[in-house]
Amino acid sequence: MFETIILMLDATIRVATPLIFASLAGMFSERSGVVNIGLEGKLLGSAFTGAAVAYMTGSAMLGLFAGVLVSVLLSLIHGFASITHRGDQVVSGMAINILAAGLTVTLGRHWFSQGGQTPALSGDARFAPIYFPGADAIADVPVIGLIYSELLSGRTLIEYMLIIAVPLCWFVMFKTRFGLRLRAVGESPSAVDTAGISVVKMRYSAQIICGILVGIGGVYLSVAQTAQFIPNMSAGKGYMALAALIFGKWRPFTALGACLLFGFLDVMAIQLQGKTLGGYEIPVQAIEAVPYILTVVLLAGFMGKSVAPKAIGVPYSKERE
Repeated sequence: MFETIILMLDATIRVATPLIFASLAGMFSERSGVVNIGLEGKLLGSAFTGAAVAYMTGSAMLGLFAGVLVSVLLSLIHGFASITHRGDQVVSGMAINILAAGLTVTLGRHWFSQGGQTPALSGDARFAPIYFPGADAIADVPVIGLIYSELLSGRTLIEYMLIIAVPLCWFVMFKTRFGLRLRAVGESPSAVDTAGISVVKMRYSAQIICGILVGIGGVYLSVAQTAQFIPNMSAGKGYMALAALIFGKWRPFTALGACLLFGFLDVMAIQLQGKTLGGYEIPVQAIEAVPYILTVVLLAGFMGKSVAPKAIGVPYSKERE
């Protein structure tokens, strides 16, 4: 039973990693007052770019930088439409999702002729697991050996980055002057503007940070977890990350918990495939739908209890104020 729990936790962390990065990214954007429903498109765009560049250059790190760059570019496009031109933020985010979904498949077919997929990555072109010293030697030691060899060791660089990313994002958001100003922009942009702080600059800064974080999550999907880009491989993870952020009340550690919950349910869905209930085999479609059903239930049950930033979704205009 203990081994099963450890293996389930191990798989949960792997599945939840892109959700956590996307959720942290959404926190910066939405705390600044910009709705970011385009997380899904940024995940797809960075996943495709990361896999394509990693394959062509043979370097996973170059793939990571390229994927993050494309994600930041998409974030800036969203900012240009919703901040500079004060367009509808939801429409802008959905446009990015549609653009990424179509463009990644089209370019994939044109460049690689594999139905939108990229060739499989191997060697230095993918993020390989990093094994700690002595992991194999103590694997059979009760309790400690399994935790050390399975849960802590054998993860990719991006997974280990989460150990730093979550507390760092919390520190920046709640313990720095930049974070205070960012949160103030999301609550009362007119007051921030009166104090001599540029609302536009702060919101664009949030978009850049958002692009970096969600880009790392997207590259993880293709260059670390799957070692290949597959069309629409994000499979709604951007929306689930946004739901986790709302459920977590726009705070990093509570959002982390929600992402881990969604990841655990995803792993459970995989484990339940082929199982029977009362003599009847559980339909695969029903099992795969569980994480998404829970997302709707959580939003329906907790949306009213989560207080969003007051200025979220409201374009700021000096003239109007």
